[in-house]
Amino acid sequence: MRSILCFGEALIDFHAEGRDERGFPRAYVPFAGGAPANVAVAVARLGGSARFAGMLGTDLFGDLLLDSLRHAGVETRDVARTGEANTALAFVTLDAHGDRSFSFYRPPAADLLFRPQHFRADAFADTAIFHVCSNSMTEPAAAETTREGMRRARVAGALVSFDLNLRPALWPHAADVHAQVWPALALADVVKLSSEELAWLAGGDEAGAIARLWQGRARLLVVTDGARALRWFHPDGAGELPVYRVRAVDSTAAGDAFVGALLLQLAGQRIDPAGLDALVADLPRLHRVLHHAAAAGALAVTRKGSFTALPDSAEVLAFLEAHA
Repeated sequence: MRSILCFGEALIDFHAEGRDERGFPRAYVPFAGGAPANVAVAVARLGGSARFAGMLGTDLFGDLLLDSLRHAGVETRDVARTGEANTALAFVTLDAHGDRSFSFYRPPAADLLFRPQHFRADAFADTAIFHVCSNSMTEPAAAETTREGMRRARVAGALVSFDLNLRPALWPHAADVHAQVWPALALADVVKLSSEELAWLAGGDEAGAIARLWQGRARLLVVTDGARALRWFHPDGAGELPVYRVRAVDSTAAGDAFVGALLLQLAGQRIDPAGLDALVADLPRLHRVLHHAAAAGALAVTRKGSFTALPDSAEVLAFLEAHA
């Protein structure tokens, strides 16, 4: 199977542990994370061929991330290192329902220093799917690098995937975020949004936003909504699918687990950009793909951490059998 190449940020998620008498965390425990890095690990743990491209600092946290990616089975020959900025950090706090909030220490950060020249000459030669999210677009040069990677992947014949994964705290206060992300949405074949992200993108006109998406390359939009039914859209149809109800502990990596499983299903069925229409036309097949992704996401929310929360293929298959 050709590989799934995930591009963007890898960072350290510090998760709060325990509470003192005033309600503040007693400690923060480091976990390797970052949305596209999580997706790469999700693919690898599910048995797929995963690669990660991005810039890590030449600091202890960069070393931890590189070792964690390799330990998870992710190919790292597309990783660059720099001493010009440190690896990004995020402090994660969970509420009683496992929903998370973030405090970011970024920018400056090493991942924002990746430029088009850092892509290896043959980085896209054996790539089935190229995946990105908006966190690598919070700085203009990094945003253009992200879009350039999407263009190079398309030229190479790869399927291009975009998960908005919006984190408002990462963006400069005066940034026009819509102006940055819409050009990337126009380059993607597969788009994944949360229901909140679709509402933000639509600004009150959901139908208009989805119609605008079809003016680009997109042929499949998947919208998740926590424990509520997910929705899928195609230029010629739409539908929804119930998902699995589980006890949520930590939702940090749930969306990334969903995306990783979705992309691996597409790669395993050798679905290229031209094959998305046939997938959507075969509803039982599409539903199987989405159920597989939903199962991976459901398992991830039952565990704490980022890389550490991502399930393997045996766990997903057992979960699907148990919830048939």
